[in-house]
Amino acid sequence: MVTELLSPPVVPYQSMEHIRPSILQGLQKLCLSVDYITDTMVCTITKNLNCLTHLDLRDSPIMEPRLAFDLTNAGIQQINLHGRLKHLSLRVNDLGILLMADRCSDMESICLCGFCQVTDTGFRTILHSCAKIYKLRIYHGPHLTDLVFHDVAATSLTLTHVSLRWCNLLTNHGVARLVSNGNLSVLDLRDCRNIGDEALRRISNLSKLKALLVDGSDVSDMGLSQLSKGAMSSLVSLSIRGCKRLTDNCISFLFDESSNCELRELDLSNIPNLSDAGVLLLAKRRIPLFELRMRQCPLISDTSIMVLASMKVDEEGWYGSSLWLLDLYNCGGITQLSFQWLKKPYFLRLRWLGVSSSVSRDVLDALFRNRPFLHVAFRGEELGTTGQWDNSDDLYMHDYDEVDELEQWIEGENEGDDEDIQEVENNA
Repeated sequence: MVTELLSPPVVPYQSMEHIRPSILQGLQKLCLSVDYITDTMVCTITKNLNCLTHLDLRDSPIMEPRLAFDLTNAGIQQINLHGRLKHLSLRVNDLGILLMADRCSDMESICLCGFCQVTDTGFRTILHSCAKIYKLRIYHGPHLTDLVFHDVAATSLTLTHVSLRWCNLLTNHGVARLVSNGNLSVLDLRDCRNIGDEALRRISNLSKLKALLVDGSDVSDMGLSQLSKGAMSSLVSLSIRGCKRLTDNCISFLFDESSNCELRELDLSNIPNLSDAGVLLLAKRRIPLFELRMRQCPLISDTSIMVLASMKVDEEGWYGSSLWLLDLYNCGGITQLSFQWLKKPYFLRLRWLGVSSSVSRDVLDALFRNRPFLHVAFRGEELGTTGQWDNSDDLYMHDYDEVDELEQWIEGENEGDDEDIQEVENNA
């Protein structure tokens, strides 16, 4: 179907001079999600889309494809024949990378997904051949080791965005080499399980870092204290989801009272030892967070919601006013009683809320009547993530205009809405 769509239509007995070009020949950006990426598909794209600068090919095979239905080194050599590609996302092996590198010296971003056959040789070829790359994303690189970044400081690269997900052979030493590039603003090391406190110590020196994700790594409370001495002053987003060694103390280590914190997004999900005491420490620091995720934390209870609802970012502000997203899905101690803290005048900026499916439908309906602009997910969906809302049964969405609920409350509108929730709570 893809090849038919991209190829020019041919009518029987029609001369070559009268074949109409494809209506897509001027396309500059193409993202395809298909069952299989084949040589034929790549050749068709290259032949018919001469103006292409962005190419993203994603496959989801049910089983390992046969050679005839897979992308081979022959197909990879056809990529970027016209020399215009700036951004590329696909999968291949070492030889394919070597064959492609000469034609991709002007590439600015590369995303390599599912590269089970690529080793350090292929990854190093990219870093040393593509001097203009500033975005590098590698998802599931089982053969990627510290050697890839051994001499990265000797290159002319100016990396600003690096994502190395599920690269379990990467250690603190490799991260130390990587962060010698001081221009990093986004660093994603999720599910790199051998990353620990020493890596955080090196990362803390990145003065331009805006987003850091170390989900599932081996970091501890003391390791996070290293961030407060440096990178925490520039960080806007931090995710430490699933870091099992962390406790409530990580909050006090992260948010030193003397530090100037710019953090607006914090993910504390799936931390078994995070409790209400940690949330209380967070509230005392008065960090004006926009997004707070604490899903699947068994020790988080109604007390945490009460604390967050009562928090003031400053003396003149409104209670809980800064939070735009709050994810409390599957937190062990959350009950229906906490919903009284989710009504006005609390959390007036809140637009996304994640709760467990065990919450009474009557309580949810009362909350929707009270706050029609609130999106509530209760089946474990990742809040605020594009493409996660296909199942309408799992998400309550109200397509009203984005009216500022804080301004509406100040003006005195809908003063009687709180009675609905109170009545449901009394009947529960």
